[in-house]
Amino acid sequence: MTTFDDRENAFENKYAHDEEMKFKAEARANKLLAIWAAGLMGKTGADLDAYIAAVIKADFEEAGHEDVVRKVAGDLGDKSSADEVRAQRVVMLAEAKSQLMGEA
Repeated sequence: MTTFDDRENAFENKYAHDEEMKFKAEARANKLLAIWAAGLMGKTGADLDAYIAAVIKADFEEAGHEDVVRKVAGDLGDKSSADEVRAQRVVMLAEAKSQLMGEA
């Protein structure tokens, strides 16, 4: 193998790793957002677990995270606006990335 091939493989591996970490961070942020929203709604135990699963499932409706924001904001009703949910998701994404970096 040549040096060029080695570099190409290294870039491909880095890209794959970065995409995997991005996916994990997004999934964890959705879970943290669901836990936050469930707390506002007073959900605990099995209800909390079911709500987390529903939020995670909502993420597969369309590309991006607006499907999750729409679900959570709709579920919260007048307890929180879509903008507040988006802002909270930004906080949760930063927390998720921090948690993942701590695991590495």
